Amino acid sequence: MFRPRRSGAFPRTRLASGTAITILASLGLAACAGDKKHPAPTQSAVSQGFGHVHGIGVDPADGAVYVGAHHGVFRVAGPEQAVRVAGRVQDTMGFAVIGPRTFLASGHPAAAEISKGMAPHLGLIRSEDAGNTWTAVSDQGRADFHSIQPAGKNLYVHDNQTGHVRRSGDQGRTWVLGARLEAVDLAAGRDQPDRVYATTPQGIQVSDDGGTTFKAAAWTPVLTHLDVTGGGLVGVDPEGRTYASSPDGSGWQARGRVPGAQVSAFTAVDDRRLLAAVDEGTLYESRNGGHDFTLLYRPTTR
Repeated sequence: MFRPRRSGAFPRTRLASGTAITILASLGLAACAGDKKHPAPTQSAVSQGFGHVHGIGVDPADGAVYVGAHHGVFRVAGPEQAVRVAGRVQDTMGFAVIGPRTFLASGHPAAAEISKGMAPHLGLIRSEDAGNTWTAVSDQGRADFHSIQPAGKNLYVHDNQTGHVRRSGDQGRTWVLGARLEAVDLAAGRDQPDRVYATTPQGIQVSDDGGTTFKAAAWTPVLTHLDVTGGGLVGVDPEGRTYASSPDGSGWQARGRVPGAQVSAFTAVDDRRLLAAVDEGTLYESRNGGHDFTLLYRPTTR
């Protein structure tokens, strides 16, 4: 592990092999519905809470926080209240809020649906009613996207089945195949839609050609999750520590720490508001750019 300098700046480094394995295992990159470690969700999951959280976002239509998780998509209604949207149980491995009441997701259907003949991979699906109903966009039965990242004219995903980053200019209907890499998370922004970052076991990689090629990003801390904001980059490391950079991706500074277990999902709503989920399903929120976090939701069933 790297250690911060007194100035708060961080030298570029790479993960030790043990840390790399921890990141890949704990964030479920190899997890698929129906395997022994992560079985497909069943209807009995109603009493089991989120399960592992894979994505978190805010609906600009009403400000509600939504979670994409192993047991479905949930709307957070209070510190101890979360409602599964439409009662639907699906393993939501990728999740993004892209507009008012408009979500993108990927993953696997419930076990009951698979047993009835439904393909085990959802491909890219889209909802325009805050997760109540979904329509297939592309790659149904073929792809399992673990990271979904809108960026202005572009949409990026990482396909867990093949390891490739993909880029779409038509909201996911068609794709341009990009580089292959072990990405934990993708990050990109509206202002530079052809620049995309990937957190990997080897450190942060960056592409300036829409994901076609990647190179190691200079002078970055080792992060599991990363997001682009108007003020630069913000991310979290394997131990829950948060960092932020200047707009050009340099000048990294340590900020604070997410309480609890390892972070499983992370979103920057804006420069100041950050959302994080930890492994047991607890959600935290920062209103000061990651310096401090407060409890947003804690599951009552463990």
